Amino acid sequence: MVNNEQEVSDDLGNAGNGGNLGDTSNPGDLEKRLKAFEGRPSVVAGVGKDPVNAPMIRHWCEAMGDTNPAYAGPDAIAPPTMLQAWTMGGLSGHRADIGRTEAYDDLLALLDEAGCTSVVATDCEQEYVRALRPGDEVTFDAVIESVSERKTTKLGTGYFVTTRMDVRVGEDLAGTHRFRILKYAPAGRHEKPPRPRPVVNRDNVGFWEGVRQHRLLIQRCTGCGTLRHPWLPGCTTCGCPDWDTVEASGEGTVYSYVVLHHPPFPAFDPPYAVALIELAEGVRMISNVVGVPYDKVRIGQSVLLEFQAYDDDLVLPVFRARGEAA
Repeated sequence: MVNNEQEVSDDLGNAGNGGNLGDTSNPGDLEKRLKAFEGRPSVVAGVGKDPVNAPMIRHWCEAMGDTNPAYAGPDAIAPPTMLQAWTMGGLSGHRADIGRTEAYDDLLALLDEAGCTSVVATDCEQEYVRALRPGDEVTFDAVIESVSERKTTKLGTGYFVTTRMDVRVGEDLAGTHRFRILKYAPAGRHEKPPRPRPVVNRDNVGFWEGVRQHRLLIQRCTGCGTLRHPWLPGCTTCGCPDWDTVEASGEGTVYSYVVLHHPPFPAFDPPYAVALIELAEGVRMISNVVGVPYDKVRIGQSVLLEFQAYDDDLVLPVFRARGEAA
């Protein structure tokens, strides 16, 4: 067995029982619900997105600076530490109908509800049983192996969750990958943090000064008359560095939007809609749509500018929905 482990003990400190889990009123009941997830599969009969292949082995070795001759040539094997890499879905993910269950997501959602909204990876263990070679088709199963009792660390109070993945080629076990995270409630966070401030620099200070005065100013090139947003030091159409501003009427429509559900960022309350608004003047800007539930925002929806104060120092332009899209 090879233990490929990276501890974060300096950050976690000595873990022990106890601590505060914020909104959780009955830790004993919560722990029973968490323990019920032990043994539940999170992936069943998963299939590697690609066979083991030489280009990926080469990229890995180049990134790691690993020049072992065993990983090149006609009899090459894959570096054993690539075990998990062959199970990953990449940015586009695996097909939704292959393998994945809802157990792991349900477990994390339960911990989120309990106030354990932060996560840190603590360590992994890999056991290598047989070498993987180019052309091998990898399958895998994963199970929620254990959920710890409540622990208190320097980061905060929460639970260690360990998953085990068995990687196979045909009927043969190629290796086992154990991965452990800490889902925790951050220590010392009791009040909701303030909303993040926009980055104000010499190129956009005029825009934010206008917002402070409840005016939405759009840059206009004095060379060719092109309107632009966001603010830039020069015109991207004709290259002219000179500009003035026009004040937006406030009329607009939803050009596109997304609804953010996860992860829950401090100072924000998901789910909420983030939209690309096309102003009547023809430029587009990103903002929030208010006045309707997040699931009622629609492309083509008519909106009207308003300015929303979040505290004594922060005012932001938002757009109030005026009705459903035609």
